[in-house]
Amino acid sequence: MATITTDSTALEFASPESLGLDPAMLDQIDQLMISHVEDGHYPGGQYAIARHGKLARVYTVGNTTIGDSPAPASDSTLWLLFSQTKVIVTSAIWRLVDQGALRFADQISDHMPEFSRNGKSEITVFQLLTHQGGFPDAEVPSEAWTDHELLRQVVSDFTLDWTPGSRVHYHGTAAHWVAMALVEAITGRDYRDYVREEILEPVGLGDQIFVGAPEDVQGRCSDMHAFEGNVMVATDLNTIEWRAAGTPGAGGYATAHGMAAFYQMLLAGGVLNGTRILSPRVIQFAARNHTGDRMDHGMGMPMHRGIGPHVRGYTPTIRGLGTIAWPSTYGHGGAGTSYSWADPESDVSFSYISNCMAPEPWHTVRLDKISNLAHASIVEL
Repeated sequence: MATITTDSTALEFASPESLGLDPAMLDQIDQLMISHVEDGHYPGGQYAIARHGKLARVYTVGNTTIGDSPAPASDSTLWLLFSQTKVIVTSAIWRLVDQGALRFADQISDHMPEFSRNGKSEITVFQLLTHQGGFPDAEVPSEAWTDHELLRQVVSDFTLDWTPGSRVHYHGTAAHWVAMALVEAITGRDYRDYVREEILEPVGLGDQIFVGAPEDVQGRCSDMHAFEGNVMVATDLNTIEWRAAGTPGAGGYATAHGMAAFYQMLLAGGVLNGTRILSPRVIQFAARNHTGDRMDHGMGMPMHRGIGPHVRGYTPTIRGLGTIAWPSTYGHGGAGTSYSWADPESDVSFSYISNCMAPEPWHTVRLDKISNLAHASIVEL
């Protein structure tokens, strides 16, 4: 159950003390994760914390599979991100805005005329990515996941549940399917290729984060698990097809240290390993609280939506980012499993990922404990 240090990281290591972090607080996260595995909450997991462009700790615990001969997790294990994927793919939209190919105020139908069907002509990119589009439960069938023309037609046929912009309601997968169809319409490239070639590979994250995991890296992917009653079972999300599809709202895979490095890139204003992929201004705008304290009707609480991530804000509670987080802290979670975030005040990024969809309220409580411990480790501001 001990941590395994590895040279295969996008960031160099430095001691927690040299980065102004208290190693004793990080030790508590280690012990908490060990107890989670020993108590049967999930088979395995990993966390990473980084500051000022350096990794302070990567800790990996447990196994990637269950059964009589479980496979041990390692620091190179790729974990299913679920909705953490949303921030990764939305950064492709940010890049197009930087390049002048798109505006957040643009109507989606400006670039995809057929999207105007069923009363959707005036939906803006801003409304789409702040979960105000009006079609939170729309679905894309699996046959459209890698068929560009079919995907475009499917999302254009979405129907509205309410007037766009009139409410905030988390769109589990629908909004980001539309966003990636938009990327394909503007660039003429598969969105998976665009994210890999324009976002991940230039900054050295091409082997740490995948939106569409090719078969030759799928051996690194942890299985995902869930509970049927009190019994933990493998889910149907462990197939070659699912891992390769890279569904934009839920299907990415990454190491926790890869995610911590991605958020370090955002904190650095769009630069990692000497390469700039985004401007500071587009990141600052995207990571702003654009929905205030309005209720997110899909989550049952205010979520302070940015354009991709959500923000801590000032409400008494918040999901995943840590109750004691600085108000400008932003990030995103994955269903029942994970959270990653960046704190602009301290320049700390953090990622925690596990491999079993845990029930509520245990899931939310453990996220708050783990993120709060990470925030409490910041002893030099």
